[in-house]
Amino acid sequence: MNSGSVNFDLADQRAEEEREAQIAAASRALRSQGTIYCQDCPAEIPADRRAACPSARRCIKCQGLYERQMKGR
Repeated sequence: MNSGSVNFDLADQRAEEEREAQIAAASRALRSQGTIYCQDCPAEIPADRRAACPSARRCIKCQGLYERQMKGR
């Protein structure tokens, strides 16, 4: 086994560990209780949004901004 192959295997293992950690974090977030007020602005999260997504922590506007920021990373 050459060092390039070993490095590739280690990188692949690390990527898989990161994916699993992200999936676990997302699963925990979905099981958590949301909030009545947006964590990013003073707006109240509408009841229909809280019913559709009980783990919501942001209003629709702030969630959209957050997702665009995360996508641009």
